[in-house]
Amino acid sequence: MKSKILLVLNILYGLMFINSGLNKFFHYAPMPEDMPEKVAQNFAAFETIGWIMPLLAIVEILGGILGMTKKYRALANVMLFPIIVGIVLTHIFVAPSGMPIAILFFAINSWNLYEDRAKIQPLWK
Repeated sequence: MKSKILLVLNILYGLMFINSGLNKFFHYAPMPEDMPEKVAQNFAAFETIGWIMPLLAIVEILGGILGMTKKYRALANVMLFPIIVGIVLTHIFVAPSGMPIAILFFAINSWNLYEDRAKIQPLWK
């Protein structure tokens, strides 16, 4: 039962990151109008850098695809962990309204990392 729940969560989690990454390339979902000014400034700064948004998009798309497969789930969650931490910190310090979803994604990522701890343990040696 636990593995089925984790599979469904990982599929939804992966689709969310694929959607987020694709949106960075194709801009099909408009930015919310009630977004805090600091968040809008951060996104504008990322856009001015030029290479960071495409890199972030590629990591999100690749992480989303890999995260839906059990074989590469550990790699995907290690790749996505820094992005999740950035999302959580953004919601802690700038936009607390999105905190529940940020905590949910952090929890899913943490659960995956815990389940795959044997695969990622060599990173700590």
